[in-house]
Amino acid sequence: MSDKVEVLVDGILPRVIEWRHQIHQNPEVALDEHKTAALVRSVLSDAGVAMKEPFIGTDVVAMLGEGMLPNVTLRADMDALPLQEKTGLPYESQVESVMHACGHDGHTAILMGAAVVLSQLQSELKGSVRFVFQPGEEVVAAGRDLVEAGALLDPEPSAVFALHGWPGIPVGVVSSRPGDMFAAAEMFKIKVKGYGAHGSMPHKSIDPIVIGCRIVDTLQGLVSRETDAHDALVVSVCQFNSGLSSNIIPDEAVIAGTVRYYNPELGKKVRKRIEEIAVGICTTMGTTCDFEYQAPYMPMRNDAAIVSLGEEVVNDLLGKDRWQDLKNPTMGGEDFAYYLKDYPGAMFCLGVGEECYGLHNPRYDFNDEAIKNGVMFMVSAALKVVGSGR
Repeated sequence: MSDKVEVLVDGILPRVIEWRHQIHQNPEVALDEHKTAALVRSVLSDAGVAMKEPFIGTDVVAMLGEGMLPNVTLRADMDALPLQEKTGLPYESQVESVMHACGHDGHTAILMGAAVVLSQLQSELKGSVRFVFQPGEEVVAAGRDLVEAGALLDPEPSAVFALHGWPGIPVGVVSSRPGDMFAAAEMFKIKVKGYGAHGSMPHKSIDPIVIGCRIVDTLQGLVSRETDAHDALVVSVCQFNSGLSSNIIPDEAVIAGTVRYYNPELGKKVRKRIEEIAVGICTTMGTTCDFEYQAPYMPMRNDAAIVSLGEEVVNDLLGKDRWQDLKNPTMGGEDFAYYLKDYPGAMFCLGVGEECYGLHNPRYDFNDEAIKNGVMFMVSAALKVVGSGR
């Protein structure tokens, strides 16, 4: 079967790369993936893959062997980032300040290829294969909404798989780990209410910049002085906006950042402490603040049995040198966690090169040389599940 899969993948590979370039040239931000979804629907329709009505808008959920059990679900994310591309590639983004800097163009193209190949292998299926092309993975965590809307029902999956292109891993190597894989990703915003004055008369102001600096400085102690060293925690201030002129003390300062963790109890504590620190410092300095907190991404934990199954697929299909144990989890966030909340599954990292630019970098580009192994893995993982009576 592995030889047959490789022949089919080789036959479609030029088209998959072409789809990837087309998606890369026409990036769309979260929940606005209309062109991308239209391309996916066109390709799947031509391949005879049945599609459902959208669950939340720009999603594409499709099925081979509808209603049959067991079910395996394969997921890819479609959205791009609000970032100006600096690659200079022939297929560089044609949309100002939007680019595929996280590889979702590669994820989508790989799953399109897998759907086409599996549509040619329907006689081999002893169950159903669901393809989920998800909008809004970045920032809005639309995977949560898609799962809540019932995208994984009728039938429920026995296994769920996803791939993520990963810089730092050799091209085409597949990697994963059981247990913790991606952290919770939460966001906070603190708006310090000051009192503006002339820069030459700071005594007549309540300076929000000074207050904001004290808040930022104190937040650093949450990790270094209030958290057990064995608990993974990141608290990063990523925005500090205040003032428009060099001689005017402004009325307010806005501080925003992110919190990452694996321990839910630690997450509750940190959220409470950030607010306490902000309110306490503002009170001491004679003012108040507005505090906002969002928690869109929960920790993501891989099912050990699915990781083992994925490793077995790689060893049998690509060779043992194409598998790499992922030693440490990442503090990045991933809404694929909502797929794994109630169903066994795992995310696998697909190597795009040890010298590749990092994710969310304006020079990042998904490596086309990794696409073949990505398609072969997704196809073979699906066949492994629906052919084994899981």
